[in-house]
Amino acid sequence: MTIDCSLTVVGSINADITATTSRLPAAGETVGGGRLSRSPGGKGANQAAAAARLGARTRMIGAVGPDTDGQAMLQALRAAGVRIDAIAEATTETGTALIMVDADGENQIAVCEGANAEVSLDGVEFSPDEAVLTQLEISLDLIAELADRVPGFLAVNAAPALPLPAEVVDRADLIIVNEFEYSQLPQLKTARLVAVTYGAKGSALLRNGEQIAFAEAVRANPVSTVGAGDAYCAALTIGLTSGLEPERALRAANAVGAAAVEVASAQPEFDRLETYLPALD
Repeated sequence: MTIDCSLTVVGSINADITATTSRLPAAGETVGGGRLSRSPGGKGANQAAAAARLGARTRMIGAVGPDTDGQAMLQALRAAGVRIDAIAEATTETGTALIMVDADGENQIAVCEGANAEVSLDGVEFSPDEAVLTQLEISLDLIAELADRVPGFLAVNAAPALPLPAEVVDRADLIIVNEFEYSQLPQLKTARLVAVTYGAKGSALLRNGEQIAFAEAVRANPVSTVGAGDAYCAALTIGLTSGLEPERALRAANAVGAAAVEVASAQPEFDRLETYLPALD
């Protein structure tokens, strides 16, 4: 197959500050011996970087602050091949995520939204042949505006889990969640198409609550799960809008997600999506 996808990602851009420790601390506990790193992140930016590296023509709509973190985040997106001309400079600091990762790749994350609260669609136009992918690290009002304004394929990664406006559930062509998020959002049982990820068990596509496709997970040696779900979202959206059958699209997305967990960065390098397909046939 050949990837032919124009994708706009509307969402968050964060500077990730990550502490890697042998295990995650319990409430009120301090765990020493950590290793600190700073890297580009934010669910929106992660999805945009992954999409561009997987072969989609990708632009990002978001906001960064007037600070050095903002410039670093823009440079990282530009280096990944993402168009950044629709990213605004906000009046507040760039969004920040404080992340803890243990030796098995499990994580805890606290997000400070910063400039992400100022993301706007003012002056933005969407074309019918353009897919749009968004997440819930921006305001639900903005998600509802996308549901009203996007004429083409609209994918919503409903993470973190928040009740969605009814018009978004009715309008979205694809909603992507993990198993926990699906359990917290009963309204998704009536959505037209939902992808549910089950970690090491794989992922499924549900149409109006009925499973229509399932794909086993691809084995991986996890380093960090931060950003893996975002890479999965990008891959699945590209696969479905490029004409892949549902099961093949799931299998490709699972392979991309598996590749992502083997890298510490939330915005890892990827080959084009086609290269994740031959071993799956």
